[in-house]
Amino acid sequence: MCLPSPVSSLFAQDEEGALLAQKLKQVPAYWEEKVEFFTQEEYEKTLQYWAETYPRFCQLERRGVANDGFRLFMLRITDSQVSDEDKQICLITALHGGPERTGTTSVLKLVEWLLGDSELACQTRAQQIVLLMPVMHPRGLFVSDRFRNQAAIDPYTGGAIENWDLKRMTYLAGDKAPEVTTFLEVVDEYQPEVIVDVHGIGLQEIPDDQLGDRKMSQGMTMFEVTGSAYSNYALRPWDWRITERINQAGEQAGYGYDRFEADAQRIFHGDQMASLVDKTWAGRANFYTAQYAYIKYHTMVMAFEVGWEESGLLRLQEVLKIGNDRWQGEPYPGYPVNRVKNFIGHFVVAYGETAAARRKSRVELWNRQREFSQGVLYPQTIGRDSYFIGLSPRTREVFKVKPLNTFLENVAPLEEVQPEILRAFLEAGPELTLASQLGGEIPADQWKPIEGGMSLRFRLPYPEPRLIDLRLNGHLLEESPTDGYQAWRANGFTQVQINIPPEKTQNGEALLGTIAYDPRQERPQGWRPPAAVRPEN
Repeated sequence: MCLPSPVSSLFAQDEEGALLAQKLKQVPAYWEEKVEFFTQEEYEKTLQYWAETYPRFCQLERRGVANDGFRLFMLRITDSQVSDEDKQICLITALHGGPERTGTTSVLKLVEWLLGDSELACQTRAQQIVLLMPVMHPRGLFVSDRFRNQAAIDPYTGGAIENWDLKRMTYLAGDKAPEVTTFLEVVDEYQPEVIVDVHGIGLQEIPDDQLGDRKMSQGMTMFEVTGSAYSNYALRPWDWRITERINQAGEQAGYGYDRFEADAQRIFHGDQMASLVDKTWAGRANFYTAQYAYIKYHTMVMAFEVGWEESGLLRLQEVLKIGNDRWQGEPYPGYPVNRVKNFIGHFVVAYGETAAARRKSRVELWNRQREFSQGVLYPQTIGRDSYFIGLSPRTREVFKVKPLNTFLENVAPLEEVQPEILRAFLEAGPELTLASQLGGEIPADQWKPIEGGMSLRFRLPYPEPRLIDLRLNGHLLEESPTDGYQAWRANGFTQVQINIPPEKTQNGEALLGTIAYDPRQERPQGWRPPAAVRPEN
C-alpha cells in the first residue's frame, strides 16, 4: 500500500484551502457593516415627536428615573375618541432591551406601525390600550452592552430570587433597581390582559475584556422564539394555540421559530426527576419580573426572541390582532385571560359585559379563588351537568360531605338555595357522590362576599344539544349575558355560561349550577369480544 508523502499531503491541503477560500468569498460579508445606533437624546426626541404629532392617539409619560439618571418612559397608544370602557390592555416591554437591541428596535418599529393608517392599526387603537416601554434598561442600551444595571441587577429577572417576597408578592430591591419598580407600578396601575417582553440580539455574552468598543454589526442573528425564553420556559402563554398563531404570522413571511421542547423532542422536568436531567427539557420555570403580573392579576405573559425586526413586528401585530378578535371558546372579543379556577372541565370565569368590568372581576376572583370550594356530581352523566361553588368558610365543611343526601341537607339552610328543586334534580339522576375540591381555610370574621359577580362555565360534549333546564341554586334561568345563561358552540363543545350578577354573589354563600339537556345524538359505549371467544361458544 502506498501512502501519500508529507509534501503531497501539504500540497493537497493548500489546494483545498484555496478552494474553500474561493467558496467563502461567495458568502455575503454583512458583518462588515455596523448597525446604526441611536443616542438617548435621539430616543427621547423621537418619543416627544410621536406624542406631539399624534396627540389623538399617543400620550408620553415619564414613569421613572434609573439611579444613573436615565429617564424611563412609556407610550400610551389608543384612540382617545373611543371610550376606554371596553378596551383590552396590552403592555409591550423590552426588559432585556439594553444589550439585546433588536428587542427594543422591534418595539420602536411597532410604535411607528401603530401610529399609521392601516386597517389593523386603526382597529387596534379603537379596541385596545397599548402601553409600550421600549427602553427599560437604558444603561445597557446606551452605555454598557451589559445585562445589569449599576447595582448589578438585571431588570428582566429582578436579580436574585431573594429580591422577591413571593408570599406577599413584593419587590425588596426597589432602591437598587428603579427599572423594576417602574415596570411594577405600570402593571399595578393597568392590570393588563397581556404582557409581551421582547428580547433580541446583543453582545452580552462577550466578556468585558474582549468587548472593547465593539458594537453590533449587520448579519448577527439568533434562533428566534415566540412565547418563551431559553432562560425561563414559564414565560409563555398557557395556550399553545396562541403561540402557534403568532408563529404562523412570521412563517408566512419566511421566518422560522424554535419551539423548545417540541423541537428537541423532550419532556418537561420535575422535582422528582433530578437523576433524569440528561433526558428532559433543559428549560426550567423560574420567577422573573414579568410574572409578577400573572401572580397578582392573571395577566398572560410571553417573551419573544427577535433576530430581525420585521419578524418581531409581524408577531407583535398578530398578538394585537388576537386581542381584537374573539378567541376560541370565548363569548367576547379580547385576550383569553378570564378563566380563573378550574375543576374537571368546568371553570370559574370573570363576570361583566365590558372589558373593564371583566378586568375588575378577573382580578378579584383570581386573588380569592383559593377560598372557593368546588364540586360536581359524580360519575358525570350524559344529559346532565353540574358545577357547584362554595364561597363562604362554612361551605368548606359542606363540600367535604360525599353522600348526596347529606350534602343536600347541609346546603338546604342556605337562604339562596331551593332545596326541594335541587333534590328533584339529584334524585332524577344516577350520580352516586360529590367529587369535590376544598378551598383554603379562612377565618369567618375575615371573609367577605364576592363583590363583582361571577360566571360559571360548563362544556357539554355535543354539537347541538337541546337545553331542557338550567338552574342556579334551584332557580330557573333565562338567557342573559348579565343574569342568566349564554350558550355557543366552540372547540367541539356546546359552551354554556351561567352569569351571576354582583347582587347575587354579594348575598350568597353557594352557587350551585345544574343543567339538564337532550344530546340529540346517540353515542353507544362498550365493546364485545369476537363471537368465537364468547362463553356461549
